[in-house]
Amino acid sequence: MSRPVFSEKQRTVLTWWTPGSPYTGREAIVCDGAVRSGKTLAMGLGFFLWALSNFDGKKFGMCGKTIGALRRNLLSEVLPWLSALGAQWRERRTENLLTVRLWGRENQFYIFGGRDESSAGLVQGITFAGVLLDEVALMPRSFVEQACARCSVAGSRLWFNCNPAGPSHWFYRAWIQEAEQRNCLRLHFTMEDNPSLTEDIRKRYQRLYTGVFYRRFVLGQWVQAEGRVYDFFSADMVGRAPADCEQWYVSCDYGTVNPTSMGLWGRHRGVWYRVKEFYFSSRQAQRQMTDEEYAQALETLAGGREIRAVIVDPSAASFMEVLRRKGWRVQKAENDVLSGIRLTSDCLKNGEIVICEGCTDCLREMEEYVWDLSGGGRDRVRKEHDHAMDDMRYFVATVLGKSRGGFAACSVERKC
Repeated sequence: MSRPVFSEKQRTVLTWWTPGSPYTGREAIVCDGAVRSGKTLAMGLGFFLWALSNFDGKKFGMCGKTIGALRRNLLSEVLPWLSALGAQWRERRTENLLTVRLWGRENQFYIFGGRDESSAGLVQGITFAGVLLDEVALMPRSFVEQACARCSVAGSRLWFNCNPAGPSHWFYRAWIQEAEQRNCLRLHFTMEDNPSLTEDIRKRYQRLYTGVFYRRFVLGQWVQAEGRVYDFFSADMVGRAPADCEQWYVSCDYGTVNPTSMGLWGRHRGVWYRVKEFYFSSRQAQRQMTDEEYAQALETLAGGREIRAVIVDPSAASFMEVLRRKGWRVQKAENDVLSGIRLTSDCLKNGEIVICEGCTDCLREMEEYVWDLSGGGRDRVRKEHDHAMDDMRYFVATVLGKSRGGFAACSVERKC
């Protein structure tokens, strides 16, 4: 491994706990800020070095939104650095347990996923000497507080890492605004704090995002979502359907009382075009369509083309069964709303997907799809004019998300 180059802020993360540091008396650290700002590597490496410098034979917790995300985003980056320092480690995946030995000391690191409220039960009954919570803003408060409560060993410390969310988010209010009162060191990262990024790469990220995502992921601000979701979208981004495509999908947001929206997607020279659509509102028509009628509408939309898969709203179990019986290959859609919106925004801006002229309901909803400002501290979209938006998001998250190796975020697919 080449000689490490760390920024001043990264070096602070690596050494804040040492006896000569002005922050050695702090009991917690929070690193938040822009994507690709170098905070994840510094936090992960710093956590292991602190644990192995100060404890022997102790247990530690390492938490991500999912176990897979933690392994992919943090451990895959940090473990090679530990090996280069002479550490020996072994992982028992069935137990989600990582044992690391360095400098004559050996500690156990248990890996957890904090996906939802039920996750809090996973960490009950364990005593930790410290815990690292990566992507903490994506975890429920009950899980975070339970993980922190397990740290009762003398000298234990809390390590938090995240990208920003909204200013009403519980973690922002409880830990970032109250950092001093909690004896917590808060370090705010920007892309300039990552010495591995070139100026061209920084500019690429600045071009990639707009609106609330730009302010959060490029500027690293905890700001409120507001206005149109796809506020960058304009008439000059509307395209014409290509004459031929080499691959086809259909995406579907299914409704009985609410509208049903389907989009036909064709791939031409590396770009996905929404070439046609079907949209039916039972309220406007004053009648409901059956699953059989929707299946017929899908067949008409497909127009005899070879459809690789029909990507369907995961809650539409009855409709999916009808389609399977008729011989369609059906995929349940990926349905993480915020990660899907972020990925869809990226793809629209980059020209990876194009909405074509005949897709009038999709184009209408692009103007009417807005953030819900009464979210109570959580980012969410208003559940109006969102049916074509949902079927578009299903397509992007399920097809393009897989081609990018998954998405998080923060979701994403993760971008920090």
